[in-house]
Order: sequence, then structure tokens, then C-alpha cells
Amino acid sequence: MAEERLIPSPEEVEAADTLKLPQSIVEDKLTVGEAPIVADGHKAGFVNIVGNPNVGKSTLMNDLVGERISIITSKAQTTRHRITGIVNTPGYQIVFSDTPGVLKPKYKLQESMLDFSEGALTDADILLYVTDVVEDPTKNKEFLDKVAREKIPVLLVINKIDLLKDNAQLEEIVTRWKTLLPNAEVFPCSAKERFNVDNLRARIVELLPLSPPFFGKDALTDKPARFFVTEIIREKILLQYDKEIPYSAEVLVEKFEEKDHAIHIMAVIYVERDSQKGILIGKGGEKIKKVGIEARKDIEKFFDKRVYLELFVKVEKDWRNRENKLKAFGYIE
Repeated sequence: MAEERLIPSPEEVEAADTLKLPQSIVEDKLTVGEAPIVADGHKAGFVNIVGNPNVGKSTLMNDLVGERISIITSKAQTTRHRITGIVNTPGYQIVFSDTPGVLKPKYKLQESMLDFSEGALTDADILLYVTDVVEDPTKNKEFLDKVAREKIPVLLVINKIDLLKDNAQLEEIVTRWKTLLPNAEVFPCSAKERFNVDNLRARIVELLPLSPPFFGKDALTDKPARFFVTEIIREKILLQYDKEIPYSAEVLVEKFEEKDHAIHIMAVIYVERDSQKGILIGKGGEKIKKVGIEARKDIEKFFDKRVYLELFVKVEKDWRNRENKLKAFGYIE
């Protein structure tokens, strides 16, 4: 484990509207150095989830955290950022980190996504490498070789075992993976069916190092409230559109105004071409209206407040290859 920890700077803490359990917006901020007093024997650590696209990392993350932190769709590259979910009990704190699927980048956005995944190898106490029963084990072998060289505990999660017909198939898959990650502990599971997830979590707790908590004991994530609004809107775009539209779209919240019983949100959806803008809006605004309705429902559920959501669509040509835009969208520091 590298000595450097993913603890926000005082400036970041001041700017962040940290989400806490239960899911709601709160006025008080997480302050570095104000961790609660805990009993001797307390455990805490960073557990990073890595693997190729579409193997179920985000579903597993949500299962382990017990909250819907990461958005989930059947499309590859749904996760673009590194997303933190924090589990707290009196005896331990687990800081889970979901990462984008490993891929060979074709443009600067994907380079940033790969950086998130590779960075997860350098600052973990425990690494979860997630695969599934249909994936080619040699896919992205360069990244897999880096995982094999890790000195920290590696838990190999073979997901989607509900798709198998018999144990013989599973034994064959396990044997194949053990040759690639000989030092890893193997956990066959089904994140969708929540099979063996509790055993996986129990093993993680066993492996956690002794440590005070890194975040407040009521913290759910280190991401600000606006981040989850952008993710929910982007999820609806992924679900409603095909082809290049979901991958060319990005969301930026320009207004987040909370009142006693409601939140007023204004968000802009950026695309790369005028033709994409037309498809996204749809005839008479029908398509974008549907995105707004579905997103508003989930945002209200997330914050447990009434939400007024305004969506706008703008063209930002070739934003996926422009460093200034990637910084604005939070992909580059």
C-alpha cells in the first residue's frame, strides 16, 4: 500500500457538499482531522474494484456498499469516473472505489478513464479484480499482469455465475484464472442475484488493516451532490439512446439551489455535433423531455426531496479530445 491516501485537501473539503447517510443534502461539511474517537482495534482501508468493461463492477459496488452509488446500464463504458462508496460500522470503515472498465484508449477521455483504473492499483489496501463467466481471460493482459504483480491482497471475483449450467463449468473457469492470478483468492458470485456477496464482504473485513477512519463515520461518499445529479442524467441518456449519442454526451450541473422542501437544478447536456443535438432533443423535444422526467424521478428518490429539473443541450465540438473540457468535466485535475 502506498503511503499516499485519497483524503481530500482542505480546499476540496471546503468546496464539497458531502453526502451522508441517510441520503440527503446537509449543510455541515466533512472536515479533515475531525474523525471520531474510535475504540482500539478499529479497522479501515481502501478497497478498489477494477476489471474490464461490462463484468458487473458497478453492480457489485452497489451491493457491497448497500446504496446505489454507481449508475448501471448494459452498455460498456457506463462508468467514466472513479466513484467512492463508504461503509461504516462501529468496528470498521471500508472505502470502496469503483473504476471505469479497462480499455485501450481511442481519445483523451478514455485515456483519463484508464488513468483512473491504473491509479486504483497504487493506493489500495485490498484489490478486487472482477471478471465474469464469459470474458476472455487474456483480454487486456497487460493490465492483468500488473494486478498479478501486486503485493497487497487480491480477491478475484468471478461474477455472473448464475449464467452457468453446472459446477464443472465453474471449476474450469476457476482453474484458468488461477494460472493468471495465482496469488488471488477466488470468489465466484452473482452480483445481480447477490449470491456470495456477503461472504466476500466478510473476507474484506478480515483483511482490513488496523486504522482509524479516513472519513467521518456518517459519510457515504467523497463526491459532491452535483456529481450524482450528472450521473443520474447520464444514466438516462445511456438507457434512452443508441449508437454514438451516449458516448458523445456529457452533463454539467450549472445550478443546484436547495430550499427547505425542494431543489432547483439546471443542467446542460453537451454533445459533439449538431446532428447529435437534434437526435438528443427529438421531435418537438419529446426525447429530452423523457430523459428529464426519468432523471427527475431518480434524483428525487436519491435526495428525498421534490426536484425541479431544467435540461439544456449544447454543442461542444470534439470535447472528448479537448483537455480544457475534460478538466471542466472533472476527468483531469
